[in-house]
Amino acid sequence: MKDISGLRRSYEQRQLVESDVDISPIVQFRKWFSEAIDVGVPEPNAFTLATVDQNNKPNARIVLLKDVHPEGFTFYTNYASTKGQEIEHNPNVAMCFLWHEMERQIRIRGHVEKLPQVESEAYFHKRPRPSQIGAIVSDQSQIIANHEVLTTLFDKIDKQYEGMDKLPKPEHWGGYLIRPVEIEFWQGRPSRLHDRIVYQYDTTTSSWDIVRRSP
Repeated sequence: MKDISGLRRSYEQRQLVESDVDISPIVQFRKWFSEAIDVGVPEPNAFTLATVDQNNKPNARIVLLKDVHPEGFTFYTNYASTKGQEIEHNPNVAMCFLWHEMERQIRIRGHVEKLPQVESEAYFHKRPRPSQIGAIVSDQSQIIANHEVLTTLFDKIDKQYEGMDKLPKPEHWGGYLIRPVEIEFWQGRPSRLHDRIVYQYDTTTSSWDIVRRSP
């Protein structure tokens, strides 16, 4: 392996100042997300989701953002998966978006709650049919003998529901809403003097405070 200690780049595209951000972090997120789409960031909705298990050991994985509500951010998964079990144990999570092309990062901390079943059902039936079958087939996070176990079961379910575009949503599959309590917008700057504008939710006033943090 080559020496990686010298791998670095100077971030010089943009700056972020308090006068440029919206008073609402959700509105500010939508603005940055739209800009990420406009510049062609691959899968801008991909983010790292961090959880902790019952032994307070952290876990992280990439999942896909599916909607932005005024109340927060939604994604869908198998409730019985490792992440689902960890969320059940501790609903406090962290999210992180990284958009290299724009030298930007968004860090979010919040707590999770399940979406209403009707909302999960509606989204499930918007998914491509193979994705619906995949959700039925996958006993997510469980050990399996080989990949053929999945393909065999996939073919079985495919035939079972032949001709149907809307398959029955498994009860163990659905959506989550992450209600943020802190959102940080990070903009890379030269000399590692990055901009960090942070929104912190004040429960006493039900409003957002905006502060700047040192990089």
